[in-house]
Amino acid sequence: MIIFIMIIMLSSIMIIMTMMISKNIYKFQETLSPYECGFDPFSTPRIPFSLRFFLISVIFLIFDVEIALILPIPMSMNSPLSLTFMFSFLMILLLGLFYEWKNGILSWL
Repeated sequence: MIIFIMIIMLSSIMIIMTMMISKNIYKFQETLSPYECGFDPFSTPRIPFSLRFFLISVIFLIFDVEIALILPIPMSMNSPLSLTFMFSFLMILLLGLFYEWKNGILSWL
């Protein structure tokens, strides 16, 4: 019970000291607005996003994750089955890339 009372007293003293010592910097209405760093609050909050950047980033993530999953397989298992699996998986990825390239999904124009 004594510890509980000490905790309440200590936290109360700290809160009161903070209120007394702190400076009141919110004197003006402009500093209370959420857009105090120069943004116009009446303009649209969304900026145009480049679809090209999105496509390249998704393709990079797909290949990056797939390579991270494929690379440890031949190192962990020294069998022809693991190498066959790795090469077939890479062929599926490359065929998908060529299919996207052929259909113009990756074109910049």
